[in-house]
Amino acid sequence: MDTIFALASARGKAGVAVIRISGPNAWPAARRIAGELPSPRHASLRRLAFDGEFLDEALVLTFAQGESFTGEQSVEFQIHGATATIAAVLAALGQQPGLRLAEAGEFTRRALENGRLDLAQVEGLADLIEAETEAQRRQALRVLSGAVGARAEIWRNDLIRSAALIEATIDFADEDVPVDVSPEVLELIDRVSTDLGRELEGFGAAERIRDGFEVAIVGRPNAGKSTLLNALAGRDAAITSEVAGTTRDVIEVRMDLGGLAVTLLDTAGLRETDDTVELIGVERALLRASEADLRVFLVDGESPAMLDVQPGDIVVRGKADLLEGSGPELSVSGKTGAGIAALVERITISLSERAGRAGLITRERHKTAIRMAIGAMESARDEVLDGPDRAELAAENLRRAVRALDALVGRVDVEHLLDEIFSSFCIGK
Repeated sequence: MDTIFALASARGKAGVAVIRISGPNAWPAARRIAGELPSPRHASLRRLAFDGEFLDEALVLTFAQGESFTGEQSVEFQIHGATATIAAVLAALGQQPGLRLAEAGEFTRRALENGRLDLAQVEGLADLIEAETEAQRRQALRVLSGAVGARAEIWRNDLIRSAALIEATIDFADEDVPVDVSPEVLELIDRVSTDLGRELEGFGAAERIRDGFEVAIVGRPNAGKSTLLNALAGRDAAITSEVAGTTRDVIEVRMDLGGLAVTLLDTAGLRETDDTVELIGVERALLRASEADLRVFLVDGESPAMLDVQPGDIVVRGKADLLEGSGPELSVSGKTGAGIAALVERITISLSERAGRAGLITRERHKTAIRMAIGAMESARDEVLDGPDRAELAAENLRRAVRALDALVGRVDVEHLLDEIFSSFCIGK
């Protein structure tokens, strides 16, 4: 492979910048600039120079083949983060024979190709880089740590044993096999199917942690929805007016609630109308509210007739500053802030309970692979129950299930996905 290099830290002025070099010529190229290198995994201060010109002082770290992030010989220069200093060091590296600038995600791609990461871990790393909330960080770290691959290996081994037991009966078809293997095979299939079914059940919550929950604020026109959104956001995100029907489109505000990424939706007031533009707004409000993970009904005595309250939705009285006394239900005022903290707590508790049911798999690709494995196992189970004459078909279906799990962690049939996955990475990662 070529030896590649790139800025591995964020672009722009910083106290420290990290430049990474990886490949068979990493150490020789680094020696031409830094002189004698420290022993692997030992940091040492060196003067960087090229063609007699002093570039910078850098903390230099080396990694031997098989011990680096990529699995190749690697060097990292921790230099001062001035834009001119970074440019000078990168220019010096670019003039070294056999070196070229890394493409987006190329370091991580080499880690995959060299067996340092599986594909699920690569996706976990991408999610960790993009993480905005504590829940996203924890979930990404769990995937990056290899939890998906570890579980997949257990499922895979159980299926391989099932297939081996069945194939043993095929090999000895002309002889008397003293033991009926079907009970053990069915037990293994059922155990793996149950585990995979749990993962599918937890996919929705895991996907929401990764992508964010949506909470729609719904109600009649002039119920105070936009004022409430502004109070929750802490800024004037939506236009407020005494005129009913001011909000025509869906307004979105991204927030962090209890470590969860949440998008609040301010929707058009729900009512029958002859105004063409307002009608479009109402239709969009109904669509987004029906697709939202949670709805907050802001009412002034009764819920909007156009949308039913579902189990788990939150009903809250609006304009608490105008109410006389206090009712038993939750009430809020976007103007005074009364009840806002209690509402935020209710939303956070509701979404946190859903997040607590999250499984390991976080992407549609994972879901598809597991569904394929379950489908193959169901077919295998049917063949086993049909008797020994169907043993070959049962074994083949189990092999199909194993291949689906192999695709989950990137062992097979994923080459077409790699360009799309690594395009989301920055150069230097």
